[in-house]
Amino acid sequence: MYKVILLLLGSNVFMTAAWYGHLKFRWLEGKPMFVAILVAWGVAFFEYCLQVPANRMGYMTDNLSGYQLKVIQEAITLLVFVAFAWVVLKERITWNYLVSFGLILLAVYFATAFKPQA
Repeated sequence: MYKVILLLLGSNVFMTAAWYGHLKFRWLEGKPMFVAILVAWGVAFFEYCLQVPANRMGYMTDNLSGYQLKVIQEAITLLVFVAFAWVVLKERITWNYLVSFGLILLAVYFATAFKPQA
């Protein structure tokens, strides 16, 4: 499962850059929206190159359900975004976001700690 998590982590770095990077890319300032969209699509390609193998490996090799993969992916997405928001967007995390993150981590526990019924 560690390979799956590492692939999901890498894919989420690209996803976060694609979705939010254009907010801080100075070289995109003043450019038409379609340029930002094309740049985001270009970055998102690399996300898919990691996300698809992670999901296939998790589902077919590690016997994770689709639900489990999704919950794990969402927690990783939030973790990557928190780091991105702090480092790139210069936003600070507040108590309510910490509580929200804790609840999502609790969701990962409940999604992965118990075997699903057949």
